[in-house]
Amino acid sequence: MKKLLTLILAIALICACGAALAVNEDIEGKVVIYSSMYPDILDSMERAIEAEFPNLDVEFFQGGTGSLQTKLAGEMGDARNGVLGCDMLLVAEPAYSLELKEYGYLEPIMIENADELFRFDYDPEGYWYPVRVCNMVLAYNPERYSADELPKTFKEFAEDESLKGLISMSNPLTSGTAMAAVAALSDKYGYEYFDALGRNGVMIESGSVALAKLQTGECKVIMILEESVLKVREEEGSKLACIYPEDGVILIPSTTMTIVEDKSANANLEACEAITRWLLTEEGQHWVVKGWMHGVLKGMEEIPYDSVNTDDLIAMDIGVDWVRCYQQREEIRTRFQEATALP
Repeated sequence: MKKLLTLILAIALICACGAALAVNEDIEGKVVIYSSMYPDILDSMERAIEAEFPNLDVEFFQGGTGSLQTKLAGEMGDARNGVLGCDMLLVAEPAYSLELKEYGYLEPIMIENADELFRFDYDPEGYWYPVRVCNMVLAYNPERYSADELPKTFKEFAEDESLKGLISMSNPLTSGTAMAAVAALSDKYGYEYFDALGRNGVMIESGSVALAKLQTGECKVIMILEESVLKVREEEGSKLACIYPEDGVILIPSTTMTIVEDKSANANLEACEAITRWLLTEEGQHWVVKGWMHGVLKGMEEIPYDSVNTDDLIAMDIGVDWVRCYQQREEIRTRFQEATALP
């Protein structure tokens, strides 16, 4: 009896292992994904996807949302009759998803019980889903300045004259998350917010440059994605710290989209759907959180390194009007550019 039980357990284990190995082995071909995620995060994500889909060739192309929009606009208008160089997109914010849906470039993928699944907005027709959540905050260097002498709100960040020439943020003309942030802040405070930033001498530069200036003291406080600060804290042991503004954080659900078959590079809808569904599993979301971003699933307890509870952040969220962010994109960018003397 003991030998028989051992044999049964061994067979069960072999079957279980065989089933695990067989998961998604039938997904084949190639998929090209354009993404605005950081390159090192994409490297980890690519390895995880390749392990999950061992017979699928997955290729990532990385760029900021602004540069990806420019690239896609060129592909839409070139001699290939609008066929794109990608099959999927993982971009910074939903406004661009609204645009591509309107232009007829997206393929719907229906997720059952989506209302029970997501704690962030999604397209009810299945054209886009949130896959990661970026969080726009303020940051400072506690080794150089005390939090007591720094702004507690986004409003103070723009208006506190003691910070003149000592503040920095990313460029909304090239960064999708920066665009979302200025759209939200101009909704909350009007375009006068941009004027205040300009008077206070805000520097418009990349997050890496701004973080370096925090280290040296060239900046007192910066507006930046939480993930950028958490990354250097975990990987480099940095003391840089986040300020979660009292007038609200700005949560930016970054979306996954699938290009309609006759406009996609490889016409591999089966693989795109499989990747989409995997990204929205707990395993897929684990890799998002490992990249210092917040997960999108209800009830998900895992949070990024050194961050705060995601549901608590949701309660603090200023919110972004994504329709305005899309339809008035050029107006918002122009007003920001004029107010901050951005070239």
